[in-house]
Amino acid sequence: MAVEIVYETHATTTTDNEAGIATGWLPGRLSELGRLQAAELGERRRAGGFAAVFTSDLHRAVETARIAFPNGRPPIHQDIRLRECNYGDLNGTPVSRIATQRARRIDEPFPGGQSYRQVLAATDVFLHDLATRWDGGRILVIAHSATDGPWTACSPAPQ
Repeated sequence: MAVEIVYETHATTTTDNEAGIATGWLPGRLSELGRLQAAELGERRRAGGFAAVFTSDLHRAVETARIAFPNGRPPIHQDIRLRECNYGDLNGTPVSRIATQRARRIDEPFPGGQSYRQVLAATDVFLHDLATRWDGGRILVIAHSATDGPWTACSPAPQ
């Protein structure tokens, strides 16, 4: 058996996105357009036969899941390991500041934050737990752009 995973990023339009801000580990809020996108996600995925929805615990991802599945079906589970990259001292700064540092932050953490490799490691542990606990299930994951890479190039979970 295996777990079938469908991955979606939270609604792409937040008030920070619209202002050109990299939210990072700050909660963030969906804009009006973002709330519409979340509702569309629900329409698109509601009949997907999911056993559960897993989401980052950051507000914008949770808000997306709650709008998409307002009756709590399938059940929604929050998981810190699905968070966006922690930009540390740069959480809430202009996206352009983050963009200029991305390449060197693969292995080197952002000041006071984490590296993209650390994001990948957390996602790997999440995937391992998902495979163990939800074998045979179909799962929807709603998270962030920094965590979407592992879904297309899943590395083995740490032993």
